[in-house]
Amino acid sequence: MAAIRRSDTKPEIALRRALHARGLRYRKDFPIRVEGKLIRPDIVFTRRQVAIFVDGCFWHCCPEHGRKPTNNTGYWSPKLERNVERDHQQTHLLRDAGWTVIRFWEHEPLEAMQTVTLSALDDNHAAE
Repeated sequence: MAAIRRSDTKPEIALRRALHARGLRYRKDFPIRVEGKLIRPDIVFTRRQVAIFVDGCFWHCCPEHGRKPTNNTGYWSPKLERNVERDHQQTHLLRDAGWTVIRFWEHEPLEAMQTVTLSALDDNHAAE
């Protein structure tokens, strides 16, 4: 499990490159402390309070591509369930603290991710 990346996955890097090419500047893996919990979104726009997560299909139980483990299910099933519970908890904590939270699946098209991100940034910019 030491070889499994927590950040800098291919879909995350692709999204960061596309946003950077558009002239957008962000923080990568930026720690946000909310109600005593440390949350580390993949991409953060601090001034506009937008947090972006690019979730892997296996690790976050994608309804379309996620699959249940067949080996060592006593270990993997609870682990994956905890990941999903943590995702929901982090989303609610950030939203309650005034953040806009965007979650993408790793299989989503890059263009769609860019469009949603730009829309959220525009919405949060208008509110300033």
